[in-house]
Amino acid sequence: MKTIKDFDLNNKKVIIRVDFNVPIKDGIILDDTRIKESLKTIKYAIDNNAKVILMSHLGRIKDETDKLKNTLKPVSTKLSELLNKNVIFVPNTRGEELENAINNLKNGEVLLMENTRFEDLPDKKESKNDPELGKYWASLGDIYINDAFGTAHRAHASNVGIASNLPSGIGFLIQKELDNLLPAINNPNRPFTVILGGAKVSDKIGVIENIVKKADYILIGGGMAFTFLKAEGIEIGSSLLDIESIDFCKKILKENENKIILPIDVVTDQKECFITDITMEERGLDIGRKTVKLFKQYLDISKTIIWNGPVGMFEEKKYSHGTEEICQILKNIDAIKIAGGGDTASAIKNLGYECAFTHISTGGGASLELLEGKVLPGIDVIK
Repeated sequence: MKTIKDFDLNNKKVIIRVDFNVPIKDGIILDDTRIKESLKTIKYAIDNNAKVILMSHLGRIKDETDKLKNTLKPVSTKLSELLNKNVIFVPNTRGEELENAINNLKNGEVLLMENTRFEDLPDKKESKNDPELGKYWASLGDIYINDAFGTAHRAHASNVGIASNLPSGIGFLIQKELDNLLPAINNPNRPFTVILGGAKVSDKIGVIENIVKKADYILIGGGMAFTFLKAEGIEIGSSLLDIESIDFCKKILKENENKIILPIDVVTDQKECFITDITMEERGLDIGRKTVKLFKQYLDISKTIIWNGPVGMFEEKKYSHGTEEICQILKNIDAIKIAGGGDTASAIKNLGYECAFTHISTGGGASLELLEGKVLPGIDVIK
């Protein structure tokens, strides 16, 4: 697969699809991690005399009011600070103003166009990969570089659409993601342990079906653990239950009884107790201390660990203990340790354990689909 280093960028208009889908409140960026992760690729293009055209989405655009809160203007300001260089912002996704601004770019200059999802009104042209929109955006540049791992699992006009019409490659961020994730999933050092959390089993059936063939152990926490426990015949009170997934859980547990490890105790909204002692009124919200010790036995012997989904409702401090304890265990283990994006990355960052991991992915959905064994269309088109 071609990377940005395989192209002569000198005096070329280089479209770089980045992932600037960052949290913004009242015009203030709350977490600029994704912007910082894109800098290596952007700086490389600048240093090689490219005319840099940046494209990103931000949030979802369902009506006109969404445009007001999801403009990329604050991102252009932050990017200017990080690059120590003026970033030209064009508040349009097409048209004469955008075309003139691009045609007037000098070598080494950077332009950020408005949120690509503004094109989702009214006909979802971006999200549905409208072929004419992909061709139009491709006409604005000479070379296309995809460095937005967070949207690589989607076939949008700003990735698959443009790449279908221009010489294309990937940037350093996507290269780093693939270099870390693919060997860990497909050729792991063993024992290979996967920690799965999150709310619903149904969201991760594909992951479980694929990864159970590859992993030595799967440690299950979070809300999804209670559906597995219910499948075992254990009373779970008013804990989260994905009733439609019970039969799947029964089947996967029967076929992999020594591989799937479930919690043995729990922190409810009233107390900490053994799983079997949850009352009908109680709701499990975190794994208990005994489960942490049980999970530690498997993690201590592991050489590759992938974690996707917090093991408790970490957003509330009193239910973040299990997730924090897993972070602390991993900090002291000599192994390849990879965390999925999304809530897992947020939990790790909020708890201050980034340094404990070999790699923290910038794409929750994309990393999840790699765990499922799926092809990522935003990358596959470049192959």
